[in-house]
Amino acid sequence: MLDRKMSGDTIGASHTVDDLLANCIAPAERASSLPPTCYSDEAFRKRETAAIFRHKWIGIGHAGRFGKSGDYEAITIADVPLIVLRDKDGMLRAFANSCRHRGARLLEGEGNCRGIKCPFHCWSYKLDGTLVGVPHAEEIEGFDKSQYGLIEFRAAEASGLAFVCLDADAPELEDQLGDFAKLHAPWPMDTLVPTRRRSFEVNCNWKVFLDVFDEYYHLPFVHPDTVNSLYNRPEPGDDAQGEYATQYGVTEGTGGLLEGQQDHALPSMPGLDPAVANGVRYTWVFPNMAFAAGRDAIWIYEATPINARQCHVTMTACFPREVVAQPGFDDKVAHYYERLDAAIAEDIPALENQQIGLNSPFAMQGRVHPLLESNVASFARWYAQQLV
Repeated sequence: MLDRKMSGDTIGASHTVDDLLANCIAPAERASSLPPTCYSDEAFRKRETAAIFRHKWIGIGHAGRFGKSGDYEAITIADVPLIVLRDKDGMLRAFANSCRHRGARLLEGEGNCRGIKCPFHCWSYKLDGTLVGVPHAEEIEGFDKSQYGLIEFRAAEASGLAFVCLDADAPELEDQLGDFAKLHAPWPMDTLVPTRRRSFEVNCNWKVFLDVFDEYYHLPFVHPDTVNSLYNRPEPGDDAQGEYATQYGVTEGTGGLLEGQQDHALPSMPGLDPAVANGVRYTWVFPNMAFAAGRDAIWIYEATPINARQCHVTMTACFPREVVAQPGFDDKVAHYYERLDAAIAEDIPALENQQIGLNSPFAMQGRVHPLLESNVASFARWYAQQLV
């Protein structure tokens, strides 16, 4: 049996982690930040994996990267290796990345394939997971290939974003997202083109990474000379009717470029509603995917735990198809990539320093700013409701 103190279930002499999580459920004006245990304790990470990652729809970025039949990526969700791919009928599918023979990993990385072949003993599968090839199958008594297809999980698309779910009994994706599509309708999310996808690891908890992406509070202190002056004080967070948080803010120029590179701006998205053409909407799709929707680009982050104190992050930059096709796009988009990389280069040292503080046995729960950390407060409330 786990020691309750080491497992994160007990904090001090009189307060359990569940007691502290209850402090996060109050309205943002009175809410507390998540307890440090939630960011640093490995046993608690396993608890959140069981409660959240094994049961919720998990965001895996823009669906456009699975553009044609056979496009695939090998990923890991909730410690489960998966293959996500587009089949011959255009359907997004997710399979266990484990051969039905003796469990070998089937694919790694990303690419395009006409089928899946195990590198160990050459069992082969169609893109729909059907087992079609087994060397010397005729010598295996009573063997029925139809009973040994790949283990399949749920995969779905919504507003151009891709999701997977490991729980066959979980509600439909539309139930989890609520009014997400309506609120984000001004942006042509489902027709955007992912032009760069970059992955890296950070020595911080996955929630620490997404917290900083979704708040304004740190901008003048972490990004004083790169992007801070672009962002005005945001509007209050929207009343989202779904498992996500979102907040719009006006910008001086485009938030997709550095302060000194605004003359390299790409055209606005065709048909973009003027009401959102002068700012950026920051949205956190619970639990693990966040994005910024600007007038000219959308940049998406997925963060998943490696362990309690490390995470795997993937960043995707997306632009309108019409703009990508214009002459000179490659030259201009390079400045957008530079902005994304520069901001991350400033965020990571701050996040890893924060993680060191969170690891302290004396770290304590704090308070959140109701406006500048609106999305952070909303996520903490949702997270606490899943765990308590």
